[in-house]
Amino acid sequence: MKNKYIFVPLLMLSFFFLGCGKESPSPEKSGSSKASEPKVQKEHVLRVTASAYTSCRRETDRTPYLAAWNNKLKPGVKSIAVSRDLLKIGLKNGSLITIDGLKGKYKVLDKMHKRWKKKIDIYMGCNRKKARRWGKRKVTIRWAKSPSELKLKGKQTL
Repeated sequence: MKNKYIFVPLLMLSFFFLGCGKESPSPEKSGSSKASEPKVQKEHVLRVTASAYTSCRRETDRTPYLAAWNNKLKPGVKSIAVSRDLLKIGLKNGSLITIDGLKGKYKVLDKMHKRWKKKIDIYMGCNRKKARRWGKRKVTIRWAKSPSELKLKGKQTL
């Protein structure tokens, strides 16, 4: 029983001494002007639902490879369709995005029906098996901010 009463103060002292390390240099002491500047995030990061779609003749109309913006879809090309709410926050026709967990960049070439929110569709050509294996998942997408957004953000934070 006596050991329990000794253990608690020793534990508290160890936490105290662990927290008393060297202090990191503050921006005022470092003399660096970059430390005082606000950091501007250079990319959008968003968690969305991702599903897959194909464009075979039996699944679509007479123009299976024609997307909503009149872009030609080609099997094997990394492209996606985005929900219209994502268009309002910076994605646009031709934007390049990365999808965490997948290699390469994907180009926005299609848009989805207005009923979808925070959603992307990854184009799988005519490979229905691959699309079914993908199913529906939550993914994180990233895309660069436009130069005008970076300038605007920088001015707002100063």
